[in-house]
Amino acid sequence: MSALATQAAVSCRGVIKEFGSGETRVMALRGVDLETPAGEMTLLVGPSGCGKTTLISIIAGLLDPCRGEVSVLGTSLNQLRGRHLVSFRARNIGFVFQQYNLLPALTAAENAAVPLIIAGMDRPTAVKRAQAMLGELGMADRANALPAQLSGGQQQRVAIARALIHEPRLLVCDEPTAALDAHSGRIVMGLIRRIAVQPDRAVIVVTHDSRVYDFGDRIVYMSDGHIERVELNGHAHKE
Repeated sequence: MSALATQAAVSCRGVIKEFGSGETRVMALRGVDLETPAGEMTLLVGPSGCGKTTLISIIAGLLDPCRGEVSVLGTSLNQLRGRHLVSFRARNIGFVFQQYNLLPALTAAENAAVPLIIAGMDRPTAVKRAQAMLGELGMADRANALPAQLSGGQQQRVAIARALIHEPRLLVCDEPTAALDAHSGRIVMGLIRRIAVQPDRAVIVVTHDSRVYDFGDRIVYMSDGHIERVELNGHAHKE
């Protein structure tokens, strides 16, 4: 394994996140320390409300921590603001949302091409590249279908293609198998692992689905806003 693959892709130190104030204040994260290496898939697991989605939203630059330090790919997110943070996120981070967030009037390929078009690539080139990515995900014959014409598993693959299309060095997924049966869930996790887990990249997946735990290189157990323990998986499932 290269030296790059052993470096921390994500480093969190003393991360605290609160929502609200006074009697309505909720402590979502209570001083989280976490390191996730490049070249691995890290699973964040734990009961609902324990802070998993809040943590990955901070790691992805979608939320700011109240206190603590967050470094992604060697860059301190605490030092990035406004367009600089948006630019860093657009270049380096892919996010697969639990609800897919596909645009209903666009085809699968057009939805997957959105990050490239936003980055300035001309539409025909972006769509052609998106079609190729969908082909890798077994969706070549559905590239021109609208979201309403796709199954849940197919919509999830479009969302994954959209997150991977700009070749992010960090992929963050929020419950990617939540709406899928066991077989489809394992297919999706296998696709994420095959395409996104590379020596210079990292994947963080929030999941409640213990059926896919064997895809992770390490499993981070969270409870009540903090990390309870980290388990290394020496038998991570590799497609």
